[in-house]
Amino acid sequence: MMFLKAFGRYWYDFIIGDDWKIAAAVLSALLALFIIEKNNLITGWWLSIAGAILIMSFFSISLIIDVRSKSR
Repeated sequence: MMFLKAFGRYWYDFIIGDDWKIAAAVLSALLALFIIEKNNLITGWWLSIAGAILIMSFFSISLIIDVRSKSR
């Protein structure tokens, strides 16, 4: 049982880390990509480009929120 608890803590720390907002931003971008792909709105290599843009945009927004809140 201790092994499962330690395993869960490792993955929580690895994925969430210090800031849950970054993990939430990347997860929401991946969810948006999943919805786009399942509805066949974008296909092929355009989906990769849209994924890169979405992940970088959501990640940047979460960083801006963090920097803005810490500077005040």
